[in-house]
Amino acid sequence: MIYLKKFYLPNENLEHKIIFEDEVRNIFNTYYPVRVFSSKQFFEMEFSNITIFYGGNGSGKTTLLNVISEKIEAYRKSVLDKGPIFDRYVYWSHFESSFEQPIEIKVITSDDIFDYLLDIRAINSTVNRKKESLSREYLNVKVNSNHIPIDNYEELKKRSDFRSLTMSKYIRERLVNNNIAEQSNGESALMFWEKEIKENAIYILDEPENSLSAENQLKLKKFLEDSARFYNCQFIISTHSPFLLALEEAKIYDLDELPVVSKKWTELSNIKIYSNFFKEHESEFDKNG
Repeated sequence: MIYLKKFYLPNENLEHKIIFEDEVRNIFNTYYPVRVFSSKQFFEMEFSNITIFYGGNGSGKTTLLNVISEKIEAYRKSVLDKGPIFDRYVYWSHFESSFEQPIEIKVITSDDIFDYLLDIRAINSTVNRKKESLSREYLNVKVNSNHIPIDNYEELKKRSDFRSLTMSKYIRERLVNNNIAEQSNGESALMFWEKEIKENAIYILDEPENSLSAENQLKLKKFLEDSARFYNCQFIISTHSPFLLALEEAKIYDLDELPVVSKKWTELSNIKIYSNFFKEHESEFDKNG
């Protein structure tokens, strides 16, 4: 589903207006994001159901996501450091949308993923401490199972449980979050995406491949494709990942080009480097089967 159809960035005349035409003449330490995109002759973009911004560090990928997300009033968890004239720049940007309205518009950054993983680690730490406590409790019941007063219901119940359960089962049945503790970082990150992505929504994703192995990036690729195809989601993504750049039917803007142009993923410079590298070592793969 294409909710956001087109987006227009301020041209040079509007950028001049943003900086100089004000009731009060201000001196700014930075004019960010003025000239970031006009210097690349990039003023207009058309969206697909999956649109990707590709480029090296400093190419403006994240800046572009921030401008778009602020203009379409996307929800974000992390605080955005705008600078003194960012809001003016956003004001003079504009967009075209379809008649269909998304239920949700959300920005998801790599910081959001890391915060989630830190929360999981905190839960894991609590689970581990609880495990130690339950182990001591189990052993204490085993050693001191005699001489329990008949009216001490809780202790009698523990002894009854102890007799019917192994230590492992005794602990597991008393841990609410023990399943979370067993997840790796990559599995937890995939759980994050499954939790965050809903139906009928626009998602603006800043380097979603962070914390994911190659295998899990491919799983995320399939999940995003299915979400766009079957669940009416639209994605606007910045990424370096060759796996996500290969998202089916994605429209890719190469922010390293002057002027910025749309390309197939196989035409991108980094992808060609990967391709040439593996071709040079093709015989080694053949030897190893």
